[in-house]
Amino acid sequence: MMNPHVAKQTHPCQTLFPLHKPFVHVSCSWNGSVFTKPSSYFPKKQNKRRVRIGFNPSTIKAVVTPSTATEKSVNVKAILTVQRTVGGFLSNIGIERGLDDIKDVLGKSLLLELVSAELDPKTGQEKRTIKGFAHKTDRDGELELVTYESSFEIPAEFGRVGAVIIENEHHKEMFLKDIVLDGFPDGPVSLSCNSWLHSKYDNPRNRVFFTNKSYLPSETPSGLRRLREEELVILRGNGQGERKKSERIYDYDVYNDLGDPDSNADLKRPVLGGKDQPYPRRCRTGRPRCETDPLSESRSSDFYVPRDEAFSEVKQLTFSAKAVDSVLHALLPSLETAIIDTELGFPYFTAIDTLFDDGVILPPLKEKSFLKTIVPRIVKALRDTDDILQFEPPEPMARDKFFWFRDAEFARQTLAGLNPCSIQLVTKWPLKSELDPEIYGPPESAITTDMVEQEIRGFMTVEEAIKQKKLFTLDYHDLLLPYVSKVRELKGTTLYGSRTLFFLNPDGTLRPLAIELTRPKIGDKPQWKQVFTPCWHGTGIWLWRLAKAHVLAHDSGYHQLVSHWLRTHCATEPYIIATNRQLSVMHPIYRLLHPHFRYTMEINALARQALINAGGIIESSFSPGKYSIELSSVAYDRQWQFDLQALPADLISRGLAVEDPTAPHGLKLTIEDYPFANDGLVLWDSIKQWVSDYVNHYYSGAAQIQSDEELQAWWTEIRTVGHADKKDEPWWPELNTPQDLIDIITIIVWGASGHHAAVNFGQYAYAGYFPNRPTVARTNMPTEEHSKEDWNNFLKRPEGALLQCFPSQIQATKVMAVLDILSNHSPDEEYLGDQSEAAWDEDPVIKAAFERFNGRLREFEGIVDERNADNDLKNRSGAGVLPYELLKPFSEPGVTGKGVPYSISI
Repeated sequence: MMNPHVAKQTHPCQTLFPLHKPFVHVSCSWNGSVFTKPSSYFPKKQNKRRVRIGFNPSTIKAVVTPSTATEKSVNVKAILTVQRTVGGFLSNIGIERGLDDIKDVLGKSLLLELVSAELDPKTGQEKRTIKGFAHKTDRDGELELVTYESSFEIPAEFGRVGAVIIENEHHKEMFLKDIVLDGFPDGPVSLSCNSWLHSKYDNPRNRVFFTNKSYLPSETPSGLRRLREEELVILRGNGQGERKKSERIYDYDVYNDLGDPDSNADLKRPVLGGKDQPYPRRCRTGRPRCETDPLSESRSSDFYVPRDEAFSEVKQLTFSAKAVDSVLHALLPSLETAIIDTELGFPYFTAIDTLFDDGVILPPLKEKSFLKTIVPRIVKALRDTDDILQFEPPEPMARDKFFWFRDAEFARQTLAGLNPCSIQLVTKWPLKSELDPEIYGPPESAITTDMVEQEIRGFMTVEEAIKQKKLFTLDYHDLLLPYVSKVRELKGTTLYGSRTLFFLNPDGTLRPLAIELTRPKIGDKPQWKQVFTPCWHGTGIWLWRLAKAHVLAHDSGYHQLVSHWLRTHCATEPYIIATNRQLSVMHPIYRLLHPHFRYTMEINALARQALINAGGIIESSFSPGKYSIELSSVAYDRQWQFDLQALPADLISRGLAVEDPTAPHGLKLTIEDYPFANDGLVLWDSIKQWVSDYVNHYYSGAAQIQSDEELQAWWTEIRTVGHADKKDEPWWPELNTPQDLIDIITIIVWGASGHHAAVNFGQYAYAGYFPNRPTVARTNMPTEEHSKEDWNNFLKRPEGALLQCFPSQIQATKVMAVLDILSNHSPDEEYLGDQSEAAWDEDPVIKAAFERFNGRLREFEGIVDERNADNDLKNRSGAGVLPYELLKPFSEPGVTGKGVPYSISI
């Protein structure tokens, strides 16, 4: 369980023992030792102290004897647990390694100082212990965790310990898990750290770790107030210079690092973030600007993230995110070597099956053994010298090989598939574009009343269907149409604006009625649009299948760029930055939010490196091509609202629900069998109840919310800096009451947990067999503009036309490999509500609230199973139908299609 990281850096500290000669004796001691002048952590005026320190390789004690001391004192042992790094603790080789080993033997590894929670009532100064070294206690090089100990004799009047200040004497950083101070009459004091502790040789500032007890700013003990404030100043930085790997500075910048114009002019990309291209902000790295484009930041092989946001090291490096990095930088280049012709499609559907049956023989891999260890599902040994890329059949394909072919499945996935967030109710007829007709052509849809009524075969009129809420649509017409002409200039791809119309059947399933594809005016060519419908005629049914391929490519792009990247990864990064800049680690809201931010900044940096960058996986394999991320900026500008990220508000805005106090969750669903909404609302309510219990424990009323300067600064910064391009929007919630805070936090938590799980962990299941969700359409519809020869070829072999429209072999296999990794749960995954944070356990009220939260989620698991076993719920059960488990809270490691992690960690 990842506990809140509470470690922060502070001011420099001088070395305690200036040694002129190496230690060579097995024991030694000093009486009346002289210390150097204290660092800035010590008050300028100190009471004189008589100090006696005894030292030997196995025991170190810092004994404090104030001039006013009584015989009452407490012997306290500090036990520090350090995570062993990969390759063994302090595995660097060379002179520095030798020096560090000597320091471990001599007990000069970590220099500690305890800080009292309260100021000295006589002097008004901070009370601190004399510093003492912690020594390494275990000598087993194979242990995963290493412990260090130090002993302190503390006078009774010292009071409660509020913080520990540490200096790392090694030449290399260490990952400090926790500190336990044992020996106090009231029991041990715990400090959950989970933080990289930098070497004093890299940064002279010491680190301060606070205890697990949470405090609102106004309730901060007097002895900790200065440290609390200084910490936040350090974390904010000064906005200058290039960030270094060891730093923990959080700052904002625009997305100006996706392009690479210095290496290729075609890789120049617009800056996202600002008036022209609104976008959330990312973490500032401070890299130099490009020579050929001063607006763009230069590329780097290593993107900075604050040190404690980076992936932790596990002994065998089993993190899924590491697998993503390896697949992107080792497997995919080898795959491009194996498949030389980048435009080569699949000649037959049986050729697609070979990806699962036989695989693709790969050339030698740079990280061969490592790749086979972390991605054994797809990289398999063929011989001693060769490897193959062989995919596991996705579960829907294993259940029904032709699942992707059926219109019923096409419709069902809009409610229970990978992107259940786009379907919306039709409330106006006829359908009409809001784009400028002078630029894009006539706005009226080509889907007519007669067409719809013919498809529903007299069941009801269009007017009645709209009144009874029976018509629904996937509408990507206005979002995509402005990009059609630009995308068509790119090699090997095409684009349309599209609308897809569905009818709600009496059994709660959807039936597709029509697909409209539109090309705007391009040069001298007038607008072209055509409607395709399911039919029994051979030509018509193949045209329908081709039209579906185009719509699915549109939906795949929207899912990846908007429902997934924009609404979770991208929108969350400003919350993380603001939380670390404005909320102290002691703040209860920081400790509530921190588990929901684990690894997100690192996975986002990895995405900027190889997924959403110019020429990356998204641009090379998805329909909008080089305009992909620019398109997500347009969607952010037109569609994104913070308040609509709440699941109930989202459903209402799309016409999929209306408020009803008598209905479960206070909503009546327009489509009763809507798996994403049905399960999502249970999870949403569970999260909100937990957040309510937590917030109401710390805030009794509006006055406390309004007077909390850290909290108010946090919310102001999210709105005006993190999402600066929308700072003046009227829909931002106010933060005046505990209920306001509950609503805001629930939205943030839902986006990082439930919403992300719903759109991420089913990626391989639904898109692993790419004909079900092609990511790109490469050819125009045969009816748009064609030669006689092309039309005759379509009539003779329509299957070939569909295969040519699908992604190429290299596009399909690259996407399949990446989706397999992105759908994977790592062995160290932290699932929502599974394990409590150490800071939550410190307070009995919060601990009890968490246990209730855990109980509700365990109960929810059974509810999901019951729903999937209900044959009346046809959108989640039936012959060959994949049960809906994407919001089922817990999971085992691997590609499971279930499990809701706390955070966006992959």
